[in-house]
Amino acid sequence: MNENLFASFTTPTTMGLPIVILIVLFPSILFPSTTRLINNRLMILQQWLVRMITKQMMAIHSEKGKTWALMLISLIMFIGSTNLLGLLPHSFTPTTQLSTNLGMAIPLWAGTVILGFRYKTKASLAHFLPQGTPLPLIPMLVIIETISLFIQPMALAVRLTANITAGHLLIHLIGSATLALMNISMTTATVTFIILVLLTVLEFAVALIQAYVFTLLVSLYLHDNT
Repeated sequence: MNENLFASFTTPTTMGLPIVILIVLFPSILFPSTTRLINNRLMILQQWLVRMITKQMMAIHSEKGKTWALMLISLIMFIGSTNLLGLLPHSFTPTTQLSTNLGMAIPLWAGTVILGFRYKTKASLAHFLPQGTPLPLIPMLVIIETISLFIQPMALAVRLTANITAGHLLIHLIGSATLALMNISMTTATVTFIILVLLTVLEFAVALIQAYVFTLLVSLYLHDNT
């Protein structure tokens, strides 16, 4: 109970050196490539999920947008596996760090915006000024649309950070309450433990949903600019 509530969000170190890079690279081990003619069931399931997600996300894109297929599927696999690994005891979740999420969101958002200004210059500039805008409101609307454009990567990063962090804090609080209640009332502790189990199952779903939402929003930004 005396443990710091935010201790699990501290960047882990070994001999004073941060090991975040190793943690970030670890999920890639979970998705090995195969050279077998006939794959096992795990590989078949993995390939089926990749094909299904890729087909769903790329259905709305043009030929230029479909060139991002590998990047988008890699993104959703990385975020999803990282979120799931972060639910293991005594583990660290990079997606609880706003800096990590901004590091993913800003380059992807910037790439979509640059593509938009390169291939759809008129359409991209038209977003800053809706058709039929009264003349006195033009400067204000241009400023508002510019701010809303630059807020997009921040919204992506904050959404992912807030959802994953909130789930981890709830699990930590309810787990601590369960341990404390075991010495007071076993019945209440049992009820709290059941709530903890249900919350953990919910967090597994949230981990995958947030990975999908993050990638889907990047895909929509790409669709608007290609």
